[in-house]
Amino acid sequence: MWSCGDLFEGMKMLRAGRCRLSLTMGLLVLSAAAENLAANDDSHWLVSPEMLKQANLKVTWQNQVPLKKGEALERLLLRDNYIYALSDKNFLACLDRQKGSMMFARPIAPPGFVVLGLDLYKGDIISIIGHNVVELDSRLGTERRTWRSELAVTCPPARNSSFFYLAGTDRRLHALHADNRVQVFAVAAKNDSMITSIIADDKFVVFGTDAGNVIGVAPDKPYQLWQFDAADAIAGTLVRDATSLFFASKDTNLYRLDIVDTLVTNLAWKQQMPGILQKEPRVTAAAVYQYAGGEGLAAVNKQSGKYMWSLKEGSDLLAEAAGKAYVITNKRTLAVMDNGNARKLCVVNFADVSKHATNTTDSKIYIADKRGLVACLEPVE
Repeated sequence: MWSCGDLFEGMKMLRAGRCRLSLTMGLLVLSAAAENLAANDDSHWLVSPEMLKQANLKVTWQNQVPLKKGEALERLLLRDNYIYALSDKNFLACLDRQKGSMMFARPIAPPGFVVLGLDLYKGDIISIIGHNVVELDSRLGTERRTWRSELAVTCPPARNSSFFYLAGTDRRLHALHADNRVQVFAVAAKNDSMITSIIADDKFVVFGTDAGNVIGVAPDKPYQLWQFDAADAIAGTLVRDATSLFFASKDTNLYRLDIVDTLVTNLAWKQQMPGILQKEPRVTAAAVYQYAGGEGLAAVNKQSGKYMWSLKEGSDLLAEAAGKAYVITNKRTLAVMDNGNARKLCVVNFADVSKHATNTTDSKIYIADKRGLVACLEPVE
């Protein structure tokens, strides 16, 4: 997987990882005692429970990722039932998102290696590290399989029950058999544009391009099913919700495209946003939230596409519940927005929060600081 020098360094990291895992277990034992001290030691909390009361929120759990001195948390991701925390030294920790218990904590690559994508397919985490496709057990962190691809890729991989799909710098989508990794076919946009995002299932594969194309192809052969063209590049990744695709374009529009069947699509709506779009939307049960550079976060109705509200200082969605949107701002605060009345209800100080994971499925809020302290918040019922 790595060169000899890198492998030697990787082995040292793995040994350090075992020590960190022991430390993690110790932290879990101490966490109950720490909670008993919380009432008298407000510094124990990432966000003070007293401050959270004004937003009707409570701390559900809190846990510490065992980072080394000088190491910082780089990414916090929500994937199904797990929270994944990746450090700037490529140390990966997995926490149960309901209880906060540590599932595993280990290095997955030497420092300096780019970890592209940490997405789930059934029970595996799939990522690209260097030229290698790495598959890890999502719950244990153990390596299931690592294999080398000769492709230089442009976005995270996707897969279904039969194939892996890799987008290469050759501007082709490559389908490789999941069992033996033999390439079955390759397909490209007719304008030969660069592929920037892939979604796959057993019925069809969809990819977006830097020319604004959203193209559906057959999963097992180089056959185009349909194509939709925006006026400019697709910004960020495509987001699938049931039979709809949501995506942002650098033409400043947010789109909802409905897949009627494998051969027919329908543009349900498009809504122009107030600024430049550079990242994907957040799609919940009721709304779609889109960040527009310089103009903050905006919300539109998921069904109609009608504009609901915008928050100039808003930077991303944390969660949505009971008609309220919990928004993290560029002022290091939490803003609670009333979707129905399009107004800000309250603001909570998030001064120590540096990372977050967007949750589009329920009301839980996941946040962390640079030292690896991870917390889960939720509304008080």
